[in-house]
Amino acid sequence: MYAIVKTGGKQYKVTEGLIFETELLNAEVNSTVELEVVLAADGDKMVVGKDAGKAKVTATVVEHGRGKKINIFTYKAKKNIRKRQGHRQPYTKLKIVSIAL
Repeated sequence: MYAIVKTGGKQYKVTEGLIFETELLNAEVNSTVELEVVLAADGDKMVVGKDAGKAKVTATVVEHGRGKKINIFTYKAKKNIRKRQGHRQPYTKLKIVSIAL
């Protein structure tokens, strides 16, 4: 059984027990979150569209964190203009508890 869920502007294919990182969610650690279902499938049975809204995918928040640092360096040739900038994307790590059709 698997489902495709939408969270943080992206879609993820999830199964029970899967741990994955998504955009930062406003939820406490160890709390339960219900994710929006786009598609759910169990063997030959597949639920899509309005019927997928009836399916439930619940996940628990494992942790919040910040990703690996990305260095951004821009310059303009022959102008002695240099700019260095860094970025660390915040994330939420989720564990899928159950998928119900």
